[in-house]
Amino acid sequence: METQHDKPGPKPVSALSLIEDEASVTGVVLQAMARTEDARLRTVMAALVSHLHAFLREVRPTDEEFERALAFVAALGHATHATNNEVVLAADVLGLSTLVTTMNNSTQGGRTPGALLGPFYRANAPRYQCGDCVVQDDSPGLPLFVSGTVRATDGSVLSNAMVEVWQASPVGLYDNQDPSQPDRNLRGMFHTDADGHYHFRTVRPAGYPVPTDGPVGVLLAAQQRHPYRPAHIHFIVAAPGYRTLVTQVFADDSDILETDVTFGVHRQLVGAFQLVETGRSPWGELPAPYYTLQFDFTLEPGEQTFPTPPID
Repeated sequence: METQHDKPGPKPVSALSLIEDEASVTGVVLQAMARTEDARLRTVMAALVSHLHAFLREVRPTDEEFERALAFVAALGHATHATNNEVVLAADVLGLSTLVTTMNNSTQGGRTPGALLGPFYRANAPRYQCGDCVVQDDSPGLPLFVSGTVRATDGSVLSNAMVEVWQASPVGLYDNQDPSQPDRNLRGMFHTDADGHYHFRTVRPAGYPVPTDGPVGVLLAAQQRHPYRPAHIHFIVAAPGYRTLVTQVFADDSDILETDVTFGVHRQLVGAFQLVETGRSPWGELPAPYYTLQFDFTLEPGEQTFPTPPID
């Protein structure tokens, strides 16, 4: 009976040599990359090769299976274009994006958890004043009034902090997916007031399926997984001298919070979407019914950076 010690593993090599057998391959490859001057690149690539080779030894793919795997990777590139980033989508549905986000965004000290940037973030969001509406068309659905405060982990409020938002429409489509929506609809950038407050009006978003017309859709079908994300609003919150927060806030009444196809729902990011059926809106003269969402954000000291948009 074969044991773990009987399985072929990589053989160390002291210098480049010819391949002799399965066990010699990994050592030869690692030796070929050993002179990489960038220390971080050398470490990352050595670990990547070691783990990939170990994975292949574990699952032992056939030649045909390996060809199918390479075709899947190539298809991710072919399905990526100006309005869809299939590579980001693949990382999302495999949980890779959420794992990296969780590793790099500790909640220690009260920092608000991070969440996926997602494949639909776009640069150049319209600039608005607090209280403005980000809905540029006659979008169906009930209005949603969003408000909150941005603070530092020491409890101090952050005035003039940037709060950028984007979301899907009540029919579950982002502006770049839906030709009937105005460009950059349901996107906006605000700045907090002297007390660290922000507030704006939008429309309640709907949950939606991720794109399934590419290789990721084929994979989800094979795994018998649904392609849906629960209703949410994306936020980027930034202030000089603080680490930029990329996150999402999810509707608490969604029935798929635990089965989000991208594994993106952090327990602390579930917000209370409160339905108000009588009276007037928190600001302005809009009558009920409408929803409200109150959500505060906490930033930790650090470097202010901004993500690269995955699409135009």
